[in-house]
Amino acid sequence: MLYSRYLKKIIIIFCVILFLGSGCKNGNKTTDNKGNNRLNGSISITGAFALYPLAQKWADEFMKLNPDVKIDISAGGAGKGMADVLNGMVDLAMFSKEITNIEQQNGAWWVAVVRDAVFGIVNSHNPYLKEIKERGFTKKQLYDIFVTNKITGWDKLYKTAGKEKINLFVRSDACGAAEMWAKYLGEKQEDLKGIGVYGDPGISDAVKKDKFAIGFNNLAFIFNMNNNKKYDGLEIIPLDLNENGVIDSEENFYGTIKELTDAIAKNVYPSPPARELFFVSKGKPNNKIVTEFLKWILTDGQKYVSSSGYVPLPPNIIENELKKLQ
Repeated sequence: MLYSRYLKKIIIIFCVILFLGSGCKNGNKTTDNKGNNRLNGSISITGAFALYPLAQKWADEFMKLNPDVKIDISAGGAGKGMADVLNGMVDLAMFSKEITNIEQQNGAWWVAVVRDAVFGIVNSHNPYLKEIKERGFTKKQLYDIFVTNKITGWDKLYKTAGKEKINLFVRSDACGAAEMWAKYLGEKQEDLKGIGVYGDPGISDAVKKDKFAIGFNNLAFIFNMNNNKKYDGLEIIPLDLNENGVIDSEENFYGTIKELTDAIAKNVYPSPPARELFFVSKGKPNNKIVTEFLKWILTDGQKYVSSSGYVPLPPNIIENELKKLQ
């Protein structure tokens, strides 16, 4: 009899613990000593390097407003983020390319949160930087550098150049930056040639160390948002959009972060490689904290977008994305 009562107590305690743990994971509103409702729980996020700096800023600000909420974020590439979220390993994936039909069939649900773009980069100490800035690269030249390898030396670009080899760096991880860069050239990520390097930081570091290198990066890994200047060792490749061999005044918007983000917002810089960035979950979120976090991002959180080097979504798109969360 004593053993039976003891066993019942153990079962009751276990159930209470299980209930409290479940409530914390799914997100609860608790009440503080002043009677105010407070969010309580956690969110796990992984995925695209492109969205990581802004997502971390959003998380920090949201946690200041909601001290009982914990948000863990790690960058590992868009492909890893999608795999993790569809396998139930995380609540949200940061995603930087189009969601495929297969991903949708496997349960991918998403909201757009911001716009960004991928840019070609060279080393700022490249001996032909003057020519690069004045003439830029055409899409055909980039295609023959990254896809066909018909252009392998700097002398193939500029008559005044020496015979130094172009050292080409691409992403080794499945990612939105490479997919969008390839899509701009009419191909897929696996069609890009070059030395595979992991992540945006890997590409930028490789180009910084090699004055004859070419690569591509998301904007947040080219500019230092603390001073709005390009990172030492990096320079953006201007796109000769009208392919007349000169970067005309209307094509010359690479000097400052504001010029670039304005060009993206006005669709002067082409899409792709400009694109929307997303948060993805497996099915519509049923975690209260996740829903509140996404709503906050699309409202008050948008005030952190421009200062972080990204492009805000137009009001009509924000309205549509908020409807998804209702």
